Amino acid sequence: MTQTFGYAAQSASSPLAPFSFERRTPRHDDVAIDILYCGVCHTDIHQARNEWGVSLYPLVPGHEIVGKVSAVGDGVTRFRVGDRVGVGCLVDSCGHCHACTSDQEQYCVEEPTQTYASRDRIDGSVTLGGYSNSIVVKEHFVVRIPDALDLASAAPILCAGITTFSPLKRHGLRPGHRVGVLGMGGLGHMGIKYAKALGAEVTVFTRSSTKASEARKQGADNVVISSNESEMRAVQGHFDFLLDTIPVKHDLNPYLETLKFGGVHILVGLIEPITPPVHAANLVMKGRTLAGSLIGGIAETQDVLDFSAEHGITCDIETIDIKSINEAFERVVAGDVKYRLVIDMASLRNVSAS
Repeated sequence: MTQTFGYAAQSASSPLAPFSFERRTPRHDDVAIDILYCGVCHTDIHQARNEWGVSLYPLVPGHEIVGKVSAVGDGVTRFRVGDRVGVGCLVDSCGHCHACTSDQEQYCVEEPTQTYASRDRIDGSVTLGGYSNSIVVKEHFVVRIPDALDLASAAPILCAGITTFSPLKRHGLRPGHRVGVLGMGGLGHMGIKYAKALGAEVTVFTRSSTKASEARKQGADNVVISSNESEMRAVQGHFDFLLDTIPVKHDLNPYLETLKFGGVHILVGLIEPITPPVHAANLVMKGRTLAGSLIGGIAETQDVLDFSAEHGITCDIETIDIKSINEAFERVVAGDVKYRLVIDMASLRNVSAS
């Protein structure tokens, strides 16, 4: 066992605070990692506050983890000490169901083991995430960070990046396709970058006209103010795909009407009931598809990192001191971030020494 230090929530109502705990000694197929940076995802907040009713405490958040290998088990073949690596939202799965053998571990029929607030499949311990100075993860669930990527800005690619890249690739986005990106947050701005790099014409839908210039700065070709009925009518039947990154309940019907026949509306941000209901005619009469997508498999996650390195794509980030994590959570909830916060784990040393 290795003594580890991080930040944890002890209950749904408690703020994150310094927390000492032990990581397991690497098993034969494990990689031990010194964490250098960890992104802050809205999921971390939902889980820390038990807003989904499934949290396990003490809870150490963090599933956008990058660092360097510090040790490997005797069965590890793909990594060596000193390698630049990352860990995303998953640290294990059954390995034998159809989803797992199809490199889609996130859909494991026995449920994947999440990076935190989940149960280890071998010893039953609660997994503890990346708001800490180290982690030990099964080799299969570790990815390599290309040298061309800055480590800090690569961290959110392990969640925000793969979440937007995976469905675009899986649904066959090709050069010349027209893509509408709904929302301009951490997911949305990455969706713009990947859709553009894949050759699409990209339009951002936003309710705020003040975000139009920022959307174009991120690479969008066009902007539609979704609260403007005339602008929405002007793009009816226009798009091949909609990448919907909006994380709160919203009316899908006006957006569905902007799809061509056979178009696909992909939900990646919404995991609540759809309100108001989708009018079936918006699907049936035009052969449209309403689809969902959850992060991506491990092979896809390596693909998005390699693709990002090849195309010079990074996430727009602000690095923070871990001592400001509770204030950072409030900023995320308030939407006061452009576009992702990343914890510099060097700041954790100051906490542990105090």
